[in-house]
This record gives sequence, C-alpha cells and structure tokens, in this order.
Amino acid sequence: MTVHPPLRSYGRLKTRTIKPRQAALVENLLPSLRPPAGAFDPRALKPDAAEVWLEIGFGGGEHMAAQAGLHPDVLVIGAEPFQNGVASALRHIDEQALGNVRVHDGDARDLMARLPDASLDRAFILFPDPWPKARHNKRRLVQAETVAELARLLKPGGALRYASDWADYVDWSLERFVKNPAFRWVADQASDWRIPPADHITTRYEEKRLGDCAPVFLDFVRT
Repeated sequence: MTVHPPLRSYGRLKTRTIKPRQAALVENLLPSLRPPAGAFDPRALKPDAAEVWLEIGFGGGEHMAAQAGLHPDVLVIGAEPFQNGVASALRHIDEQALGNVRVHDGDARDLMARLPDASLDRAFILFPDPWPKARHNKRRLVQAETVAELARLLKPGGALRYASDWADYVDWSLERFVKNPAFRWVADQASDWRIPPADHITTRYEEKRLGDCAPVFLDFVRT
C-alpha cells in the first residue's frame, strides 16, 4: 500500500532573493543550528537547559529570538519551511548572539516525529497559515493528528499557546484542542483570549492585521 506524506500546511517556500548577508548566514550558521537528522533527545543539544520549547512556524523569527533572549536558560527549537523567514531568523540569532536556539528549516511535523515522548515543556503555534478557503481547510496545520502529536510531546503540565487573527481558524483549532482530553483550555473570561498574554512578543507580521478579526490567544495546559 502506498503511504502518502501529509499535505503541506504552508504555502510558498521562497518569495524574494535572500540578501547576501542573510544568505551567508544560511550557508555558514544554519548548519550548526540544525537538529540531528534522526531521532534525538533535545536535552542532548543543551544539557544545562532548564526547559525545552518548540515554536512551530516561526515566520521571521522575531518572537522566537525574543523569547530565547528573555530566557537564556531555555532551549528554543524553531521550525519553519519558508526560506526567507529562516534567513531572517538567522539574522536575529546572529545579532543577539543567541546560543540557546536551534532551527529546523522544514516541515515542523518532520521534526516533531523525531522527538521523544514528553520532551517539551512548552509549544507555540502563532498565526499559522489560515488556508481560509473551505476546500483548503485540510491543509491547516491544526488537525486532530497534530494535536495528538503535541499531546505526546508535551510533558504533563506543559503549556501550549495558539494565536490567530482568522476567526474561522480560531474556532476550528479550539474545537480540535478541546476534543483531545490531553489538553485543558485555561481561559476563564473573554479577556483571557482577547488581550495578548503578558509574556507574548508582538511581531511586525502580527501588527499588519492581515486576518479578519483581532488576534485571539488560546492557552492550553497538558493534563
């Protein structure tokens, strides 16, 4: 029986020519930041790390780099297939001399499959590609299978933050997370999802407000 890979949950891999400085970082810095190609324990990448965090789809890397800078004792692993975004993230990492970031320049699901159970303390899915047309909804990153994989990877008590500015995708994602008994939505009142959490880092992409609603933030705890 032929096994087909999962549908791509992202669009183009590259839009414009990468600037020379960033291209040099892709060539010289990125190889040292890539996680191992096979199965691996993230703790082995930084044995003194207090926690391990994963950002799925880090865009231009602003949020990932800022969180890494604020939490030097945390190993932050980011996954992003968009080459221009990876190049931008490398610039942030280089300029801030961040030694606690690792970068997977590909599909986050490939990376997640290589991680052991209960190996993450926190995960972020911030403003993923909404695939707003109904016929494309199956390409959305947040599916029951992805939620189950995150449940496998997060430690009990681990945190997951999802954010989107597309109302339909918010509803879609909330439905899939609350259907999985491994996750508990921690909101008590509307301000819990309407107001950015105190530790959220706003990015230039978020400020563009490209969606159809104000940003919504959903925080979950792994039970």
